[in-house]
Amino acid sequence: MCQKKTAAPLHYDYTEQVGHLLRKVYQRHMAIFQQNVGDSQLTAVQFITLCALHDHGPSAQNDLVRFTAVDQATIRGVVERLKARGLVSLGPDPGDKRKVIVMLTAEGQTLTRQVTTNAVRISEMTYGPLNPAERIALVYLLRKMLDDTGQP
Repeated sequence: MCQKKTAAPLHYDYTEQVGHLLRKVYQRHMAIFQQNVGDSQLTAVQFITLCALHDHGPSAQNDLVRFTAVDQATIRGVVERLKARGLVSLGPDPGDKRKVIVMLTAEGQTLTRQVTTNAVRISEMTYGPLNPAERIALVYLLRKMLDDTGQP
């Protein structure tokens, strides 16, 4: 049986591809974050880790991986840097002494509250000229892309 060949697109404009556009938007967001976070030593991944601890309470590192969508090796380094700054502390899990639990310190709680105010403004700046309906649509579509379990 002959297989029908599909023709390659005549012109592939990488500047119009979803991956390229998402990367550029992410780069823009990261620049806005760094310029407006209010703590030049705090990265976006460190901030979401602090937020996860604030929202979920003391957590094991594998839970932080799930909450933040950051891989295990990266979260380990993030926790170490936050610990070095005195923003988190480590202790044993009361239910399983083999597990290490990460907890916000008082300084970590204070910084999280301060930066959260800036984070709201950072999100507004990232949305840029999008109107309220477009903002809702954007978040809806991004979530829909993430929820597509039929793809790897």
